[in-house]
Order: sequence, then C-alpha cells, then structure tokens
Amino acid sequence: MNQSNIDLYTTKPRGRVPNFLFMAFCFLATMTCVLMLLVLIWNIIVQGKGWLSWDFLERLPSRFPHKAGIKTALYGSIWLIGLTALFSVPLGVGAAVYLEEYAPKNRWRKLIQLNISNLAGVPSIVYGILGLGLFVRALAFDRSILSGALTLTLVVLPIIILASQEALRSVPDSIRRSAYALGATRWQTVWYQVLPASLPGIMTGVILALSRALGEAAPLIVVGAMAYVPFVPEKLSDEFTSLPIQIFNWTARPQEDFHHLAAAGILVLLVLLVSMNAIAVFVRHKYGKRIRW
Repeated sequence: MNQSNIDLYTTKPRGRVPNFLFMAFCFLATMTCVLMLLVLIWNIIVQGKGWLSWDFLERLPSRFPHKAGIKTALYGSIWLIGLTALFSVPLGVGAAVYLEEYAPKNRWRKLIQLNISNLAGVPSIVYGILGLGLFVRALAFDRSILSGALTLTLVVLPIIILASQEALRSVPDSIRRSAYALGATRWQTVWYQVLPASLPGIMTGVILALSRALGEAAPLIVVGAMAYVPFVPEKLSDEFTSLPIQIFNWTARPQEDFHHLAAAGILVLLVLLVSMNAIAVFVRHKYGKRIRW
C-alpha cells in the first residue's frame, strides 16, 4: 500500500471516525448473525439429541413417535440429489460453456443471459407449479421421484449456469490466446485449458446448488411428495418423500414428541448440508492451489 492510500484510509483524522463506525457496524452485524445461528443450532441440538440414534436412521415412519424413523426420507433425499446432479450438471455446465466460449455477443445472448439471471431469483414454489404441469401431467411421469428430481433440476439449473459462467470468466484471456497461438482449436482450448482451470469454481457452484436442492420442500410438495411413504424408493416411478417434507410433517403435529423427532431430523439434514459444503471448500482449496497464472 502506497503512502497516498495510507493517508486516504487510515491516517486522516476526518476519515478515522467514519471508518471506525462502519467497521463497528459490520462487526456487530456479523456477530448478531453468528449469535442467532448458534442459538438456533443449540436449541435444535437440545431438542433432538436424545432422539438421534442409529435406530432413528433405520426405522420407517410411524404414527407412534417412539417407533418413527427417517429411513424413507433419507433414502428419498439421496435419490433426489443423485438424479438432480445427473440431470443438472451436464446441462448447466454445457450451457455455461456455450454462452461464454461459443455464443456470439449479440442481443440474443444478452436476452438469454438476462432471463437466466432472473430465473435464479424465482421462488422455488413457482418451479414446483411448472413441474406439476410439465412432468406430472403433460409428460405423465405421475407423482414419482423422477418428477421430483426434474423439478429440482429446474430450481438449481440457473444457479449452476451462473456459477459456471463466473468460473469460466475468471480464466484469463491470455490462456486462450496462448493456446490459439500454439495452433490449438477452440474445442482443444476449452477442453484442455479453460475447463481444467475453471473446474474448482464450477464444482464449488455445483455442490452449493445441490445443497440448496437438498433443503427444498415447497416444489416437492407441489409435485406430490408424500409425508408418509412406508417403503424405500427402488425405481424412478416410485412415490417418495424427503427430509424437509418429513421434518415439516413432524413439526405440524401437536404432540411434543414429534417436535423432538423433527429436531433430530434437522440435525441429520444439517450434517448432510455441512458435509456437502465442506466438500466444496475442500475441492476449491485442493484444486485451486494447482492453478498458477
């Protein structure tokens, strides 16, 4: 930092007070959010720790709290996330590569880009209504796990596209020009240079988008996910439930024991979400260190 910057931000008396007040406000806002989060998590742990066990993970749903488990919801969420990743990752990354590396920069590209950005902010229940009309009724997939996964694909697809585009833009143009100067084609440049360099950012965006899909309940309720499913899904046409829907069902019941079950279910969901986010951080840290421009 040169001397002019030091004077501007730290040493001028007239700038010290606003700088200190702004820093104090940001610190207070951060601590408030962290404190609220810790209180919420502690409350959930207190309510659910006595009900969280291996049997809780292995038992089927029941109308008796002491016999109820989360097995079908856990398997349903795993099915949904696996299928959603299978559908959304190739489509999202492929669309991002086309828009950033191949599409001409004209008004149609701007229009498509604007629509993708707007779709990323659409409430997820709107995608549920679209999934109900398109997958459940028009394509006759019925209220199956396939309809649920395709609906979640619609929810996360704009997020994956935008995250992948940002990762591709972070690759310096000098990498592309150097590849072209050595005689590489555009496909070779994208496949061997641009994609490997942007892979940490793309994978981080994909994992965070799938983490959001794991916690979604509204679109699944609209497409017909059921609160009580007494079997583990084995094929794409099976009915299904998921962790957020099972938790919502337990919290809506008047008996207090079901509220403890819901807290235990939230702990399971939190473990899955934190694990996925930890994988994203690990991937970014591990593969980001290999990139030197």
